[in-house]
Amino acid sequence: MKLILASASPRRAQILREAGVRFEIVSARIDESPKRGETARAMTRRLAQAKAHAVAQELGKKLSDVIIIGADTIVEIDGHLLGKPKSLKAARDMLRKLSGRTHRVVTSVAMIRLPDRADRLATASTKVHFAPLTKREITDYVATREPLDKAGAYAIQGLGGRFIDRIDGCYFNVVGLPWALLYRVLIDLGWQPAAPSHRGDVAGLA
Repeated sequence: MKLILASASPRRAQILREAGVRFEIVSARIDESPKRGETARAMTRRLAQAKAHAVAQELGKKLSDVIIIGADTIVEIDGHLLGKPKSLKAARDMLRKLSGRTHRVVTSVAMIRLPDRADRLATASTKVHFAPLTKREITDYVATREPLDKAGAYAIQGLGGRFIDRIDGCYFNVVGLPWALLYRVLIDLGWQPAAPSHRGDVAGLA
């Protein structure tokens, strides 16, 4: 059974690739704006479903025996949702909020199986404990520009990992795709992994 990742995120693709999963990428084009008063769980579930459904709508008549995976990740602290910063200043502000504090990373994954359109929706939450950051550390990190396309303005798998004391929960969830949770749901939908390998095969669909 073929897998399609409805995401342009290189981090999600890397997680699947390093897990030896064969998949294809079709980016979903949706409005990812948050709704007023929306919780992290509600927002990520809505957007994960929207991504999966958008790709299913686009490819539904062309493909069968396939599972489409949509995912969305957000950082939440004190009830505030932190997405990708839109500027260097926004990145610095986010890091100041996270400094010396514990926040949550919430990721939802939505799956649709074609052609019968059986679906599943699951959510993972991980607590991330940040060390106190100095003004210089924040300035120097933001200058690398790594924070600019990351929810919460940091990458645990990159330079930002040096600021994280510990996590409670799934590491891959913080990167953007809770692999163990996704694996269990895919098995429930009838997917069978290929024989273990060091690399997955990734292709794009026109």
